[in-house]
This record gives sequence, structure tokens and C-alpha cells, in this order.
Amino acid sequence: MGVSLRNGDDDDTGEVADINVTPFIDVVLVLLIIFMVAAPLSTVDVPVDLPVSNAQPQERPNEPLFLTVSNDLNLVMGEQPVERGALQAALDARTGAKRDERIFLRADETVAYGDLMEVMNLLRSAGYLKIALVGLESAPAPASTPAPAQTAPAAQP
Repeated sequence: MGVSLRNGDDDDTGEVADINVTPFIDVVLVLLIIFMVAAPLSTVDVPVDLPVSNAQPQERPNEPLFLTVSNDLNLVMGEQPVERGALQAALDARTGAKRDERIFLRADETVAYGDLMEVMNLLRSAGYLKIALVGLESAPAPASTPAPAQTAPAAQP
């Protein structure tokens, strides 16, 4: 709906160049509703079983320092059991107090994530920030061998 504020005696019958913004507002409101409905769908909280890593194994140093968390939550450095309170002293003795040495952390698969994080926090508070998590390497999938092509018997003349 348009309103003209011109004087009635004016004989100018030019075109009115007003923009009708109503369809524009309708489109914007529809897009707003679409984005309001779609935004919560993009954040999904779904429990996920993470797959086995197929990353290429990194080179190990000549004498890697393994810290193992057993299924009864005891710590073992190399072959020697270590108390949690004495972990920093044992690490310093083994590494010569080199805090930039990489610690290879192994854990039994039954160890809970929270317990593993507790050990990682002990390592961090001891000043050892380079931690490598050790896992089983996934076996490469066997290459499928194609079946030998069967040939039809040749036609006899």
C-alpha cells in the first residue's frame, strides 16, 4: 500500500520509486527461523567408541622410558614398581632430571580414563610434559587376492 503526499494540482504523473520492504522482511524472518531450528541440531552429544589409531608409529629412542599403569592401578617404571608419591624422584633418577625427556605411558585397557588422567597429572606436576601414549598397533588389513579368472573352454572347430 502506497501513499502519495503530493499536491493534487500537480500534473506530474511520474513513476513512484519506493522500495517495498515487506517481502524482504518476510524472507529475513523465515531465514532466522530456519537458523534458530538448525543451530541446536549441529551440536550433538552422542557417546562414541573411538576407533583404533592407524597412525604411523614414531621412532623410539634407544632406551625409552616406559611408565605402566597396571589393571590394579599400580605404577611400574620399566620393570620396577613405583609408589605414586615417589614418582617424581624415580623419574628424576632415571632421566638425570632432564624434564624434556619423553615418557611413554602404557595402561591396561581396563584402567578407567579418570585414573589414567590422574597419572598424567602426576607427570605434569613432576615437570614431565612430553608424554606419549602407547597402544597396540592395529594389524594391517589383509590384502584381498582376486580369484583367478576362469576361462571358458575354447570352441573346437
